[in-house]
Amino acid sequence: MMKFTKQNFFFLVGGMIIYVVDIVVDFWVASRYFCQGQYSWSILILCFRGLSSTITQIFSYEWFKNDWEGTDTRKLKLVFLVHLFHCGIFTRYWFALKYGSQAAFKQRSSRGPSEADPSNFIQKQAIDAVTDINMLRVFKTFLETTPQLFLQIYILMEHGKTHFYQYAAITMSFCGISLSMVDYQISLRKSLPDKDEFHVLSKFVYLFYKLLTITSWILSISLITLFSVRISVILLIFLWICGFTWTLKQHTTFCKSKKMEYLYRTVVGIILIFSFFNIKGRRTKVFISIYYATHTVVSLGILFVYMFWKPSIIKEICFTIASILTILSLVLGIIFLVVYYSHFHPTTYCTLQAYSDEIDGVAGQKVRVKTGRFQNFLMQ
Repeated sequence: MMKFTKQNFFFLVGGMIIYVVDIVVDFWVASRYFCQGQYSWSILILCFRGLSSTITQIFSYEWFKNDWEGTDTRKLKLVFLVHLFHCGIFTRYWFALKYGSQAAFKQRSSRGPSEADPSNFIQKQAIDAVTDINMLRVFKTFLETTPQLFLQIYILMEHGKTHFYQYAAITMSFCGISLSMVDYQISLRKSLPDKDEFHVLSKFVYLFYKLLTITSWILSISLITLFSVRISVILLIFLWICGFTWTLKQHTTFCKSKKMEYLYRTVVGIILIFSFFNIKGRRTKVFISIYYATHTVVSLGILFVYMFWKPSIIKEICFTIASILTILSLVLGIIFLVVYYSHFHPTTYCTLQAYSDEIDGVAGQKVRVKTGRFQNFLMQ
């Protein structure tokens, strides 16, 4: 298992600050739309925020309950109340900062034999705490940040008028998606011993691959929404059904209860609307090729529909910019995707048992290491 470093700790602090700023910006943008009489936009923003927060609280509490099974019930009741008031993520940040500071700063001073031990307790606690936060942030990214980015881009394309708070919302969305994707991949590498270290170059290649493909797809959905809201809704529902059906066929085993597993599969179906994730840790060259080939065909099809059915809009500068950005981000995103999977993606896949495995410890001894939730979460 990799070490939790000072750099990881500072990134954790930065992530927490961005999380708080994102909440403030969301309510600020929603209030501005409300004051301007744009009640539907304001309600949609609050709905995205409320839905993502509710689902992340449910998963966060369920994980606390699983981790603290057999402990004091009063502690669980307190945690339940904290999550009921949508503050569960801050509880997790508190634990992550507590363990992270110990692992990054205090552990360095004691260079005992346990430091080389992959089962080092403090290191594992810090990594597990951050990993849980990053899993929850993946849910938030695709339940709230990405849909809100789509909404803000659609509003700009529909009305043409821009305000500072709209740019603030778009900027925070891009920052949120970028940080979430990179931190997620870092946690994946740290949590699974068969994953290689995530170097600076591979981070940037992975970031551009995800960010550009997501941006291209959001622009495409915005264009089809501009053409017909009904067609856009039908397309999104159809894509969710496809993603949800695929998770059913994969027989995911992320949650202990059936109800939570179906909720997880429902959320994964939403995530797969916007970006591809491997939910079983297996080789998926065929699936990822089909996924992005479909996105490419649909994106180009949307542009051709505009050319034949609404040729007058082609002359508008807004459509021209959106079209260029859609194609450019799609092409660059696919290029970064190919580069990432050709040169930076680990060629080994997680083969750990459900709860523990044997790895080489000190002096060649076998050490039993309990693995976390991540091995059953979204792989890459």
